[in-house]
Amino acid sequence: MNSQAREGACAFAWRNYLLLHSGVGENDNRRAALYRYIANLRNTGEDDFDLLQIAAVAYLRKMDELHDDQCARLAADQILAERLEERDSQPER
Repeated sequence: MNSQAREGACAFAWRNYLLLHSGVGENDNRRAALYRYIANLRNTGEDDFDLLQIAAVAYLRKMDELHDDQCARLAADQILAERLEERDSQPER
């Protein structure tokens, strides 16, 4: 996985998360969890910046909703899989 795409996706998601959650600090544990989640996506071989952004934002949103890292990972993985399926079903331009 392209580390620049991974870092960029995490930074994008985290900046937006901080804008929506004024009480969260820059070094909140959720940030480290986000980076771990995105780093673990390297097993899929996915390095599409847009898809990584979707996964990162989905993970943080699900962490807020579910309050559980494992459940948030599974939910974000499902969202990512749906987007991959949509992308792969599109005819090439």
